[in-house]
Amino acid sequence: MSDWTETYRPTTLSEVRGNNKARDQLEEWAESWDDHRKAVIVHGSPGVGKTSAAHALANDMGWPVMELNASDSRGADVIERVAGEASKSGTLTAGGSGRRLVILDEADNFHGNADYGGSREVTRVVKDASQPMVLIANEFYEMSQSLRDACETIEFRDVSKRSIVPVLRDICRREDVEFEEEALEKIAESTSGDLRSAVNDLQAVAEEAERLTVEDVVTSERDTTEGIFDFLDALIKEEDAQGALYASYDVDETPDDLLNWIEDNVPKDYEGAELADAYEFLSNADRWLGRVRATQNYSFWRYATDNMTAGVAASRRDPKGGWTRYGPPSYWSKLGRTKGTRNTRDAIAERIAEREGTSVATARREILPFLSAMTHHCKNRELTVRMAATYELDEGEVSFVTGSGKTTNKVESIVEDAAERREEQAVEHSGNAFFGSASSDADLEDVDVGDEGTGDDQQSLGAVAETEGEGTSSEGTTDEPAESDDDQSGLSDFM
Repeated sequence: MSDWTETYRPTTLSEVRGNNKARDQLEEWAESWDDHRKAVIVHGSPGVGKTSAAHALANDMGWPVMELNASDSRGADVIERVAGEASKSGTLTAGGSGRRLVILDEADNFHGNADYGGSREVTRVVKDASQPMVLIANEFYEMSQSLRDACETIEFRDVSKRSIVPVLRDICRREDVEFEEEALEKIAESTSGDLRSAVNDLQAVAEEAERLTVEDVVTSERDTTEGIFDFLDALIKEEDAQGALYASYDVDETPDDLLNWIEDNVPKDYEGAELADAYEFLSNADRWLGRVRATQNYSFWRYATDNMTAGVAASRRDPKGGWTRYGPPSYWSKLGRTKGTRNTRDAIAERIAEREGTSVATARREILPFLSAMTHHCKNRELTVRMAATYELDEGEVSFVTGSGKTTNKVESIVEDAAERREEQAVEHSGNAFFGSASSDADLEDVDVGDEGTGDDQQSLGAVAETEGEGTSSEGTTDEPAESDDDQSGLSDFM
């Protein structure tokens, strides 16, 4: 699933929410740039729409964009590239009036870095620029006085709750997410004016719930999520091995969940050898967690935590700076997307396990795949009817096992025939709808069903397969000709 913050990023300034005054100031700066020819510093808290507004402005003005980040590579390299773009004269292909927009994100990170002369060089570039420049900053007063004086300044304030809720509501409608209005208000309330975090929280909760309710939001309170983001920032960018381990003590996540968070987010800042070393430590952590699951010895958790925190922090080769968009583990997204399918599978497996006298895990792992193969697309119709009758499957469940569309006439008729079969069996008190007529049952009466058999009326799949393979009077093999499909022509061919 795509990142909703990117999917629904504003494309025009009119779509920027919650900072109307700042938005209008930015538009006025751009339209009058030929008069003042000054760069502008757009500053404010993370997630309030600064970078999105800059891109939306460029789109409105028809200006191509050159975006650079103060945390990319060495600062000196970035300044040289900024200087190059900012000094280029307009061309016929550079947008309206031959202009291009240079966006320098995280511009407050230049301060104090001796490698490239700090913000003094940036100030020189800004003053000499012959193209419009937007400098994005979270901490305005981290920038030098001379740089601030050389630019116009526009402040983006925290987005109010009443501006966040309509954005969340619109996204829910576009994504076909059912929701309670109170749930959206709860998300907007808990994100403290950070619109980007509100959208991220909405996506994280919506992927785990079929309908968004207040209870779903309460279980994903912002203090826990905010804590994990702070921890990731400290682990990946700041702390040494010991500090990273100590920081993990304050995170309200199980070791399994913590591993998923780290595994998905560490590649956003690590690369090459440091990323390889980090994954080696994460692999070790996963082995220890496997031992916990196998032995139920939770004292092994500490070894897993040591590897995934201290080990990952120790893998860092170079300093990391700037802001990184961390997100929930993709594993959780997959679970959210497959929740309905897994629930259907487990419900069928429970019914099979109850009838066949086996565990749910065995039914799910060993029996369901056989049923799916033998009834693929309902090609062996009689066998599919028996299966649906025995395990009381509805249209959705028959569709799940056979891989057919649940709204097809074929599936509907199979479910109807299965219901009639159950009624007939109830009248006759045979209790053996799946394995055919009384004559078939008599033939199977002495077959050894193995350790998991529960009686004469619950024969194993293998026994039925052998019987039908020998040409006995099974309804699935005598009343209807076999289908031409080589893989799915019936029990005898399958076995």
